[in-house]
Amino acid sequence: MAKRLPEHEQADGPTPEQARRGRRMAFLLFALGFGPMILATLMFYTGWLNPAGHTNQGQLIQPPVPVASLNLETLSGEPLAERFAAGQADPQWLMVVAAGECGRSCEDLLYLARQANIALGKNANRVSRAAVVGSITGDLAARWPTEYRLMERLRPITGTTPDWPSGISPENEPRLLLVDPFGNVMMHYGPENSGQDMLKDLKHLLKLSQVG
Repeated sequence: MAKRLPEHEQADGPTPEQARRGRRMAFLLFALGFGPMILATLMFYTGWLNPAGHTNQGQLIQPPVPVASLNLETLSGEPLAERFAAGQADPQWLMVVAAGECGRSCEDLLYLARQANIALGKNANRVSRAAVVGSITGDLAARWPTEYRLMERLRPITGTTPDWPSGISPENEPRLLLVDPFGNVMMHYGPENSGQDMLKDLKHLLKLSQVG
């Protein structure tokens, strides 16, 4: 008579206990990866567990708008929204300067975004910069490769127009939009804001979120 194998060796798949351990491990990995960003978002919008009583300097966009609705792409044709798709290894915060004709107010925002980004020091690589502008002066175009070489240029996806958040009209007034690592357009700034305003908010957000 053939010798019967123990039940745990006869099973083709994992035991119920192994399946439960696998689910617990998957949940733990998800929490470790995305928990800090989720917590940071809740803390920022609600002020929960915020001992410093921080008040944001920019204007919150409530509810946040998905970056996909902006209908923007890089000059090489990559949709901006793809950078915030699930599974991205190193999601970043993103500052986007949006304007029609890039005059003085627009360039002021370009400059302030650059300076605020640099002032983050060791955290500067956690934030990237981009601009979507209808036209720029010859002088600015000549200086762009040196002064704004890290400011990526964006454009509307062919056949579409950007669906800007309510109250924002870059054609009439330049704005700087802040996009979180989830791909949510969640705050904006204008010529009335200073570089210190942007820097203060960015430092607070990066402190809350250890991811992105």
